[in-house]
Amino acid sequence: MARHVELNGREFWILSEPRGGPAWHATVVEVTAGDAAEALGIDATAETRTAADDAAERELRRLLKA
Repeated sequence: MARHVELNGREFWILSEPRGGPAWHATVVEVTAGDAAEALGIDATAETRTAADDAAERELRRLLKA
C-alpha cells in the first residue's frame, strides 16, 4: 500500500506493509529526478496501516519544517 504526499515542491511516497500480528510498518521515500526513489530513513510502526502512515507523514512534515 502507498500514500502519495507532495510538500514544498517535492514528491514523497509513504510505503506500508503488514508486520506480523496486528502491526503495520511505514517507510518514507522521496521521488527524485528520473523517477528514482531515495529512502529518507523515516519509519513508523502502528497497529493499523492508517496510523503507521499518519505517524510517518507527521515525522516527514516535522523534519521538513526544521
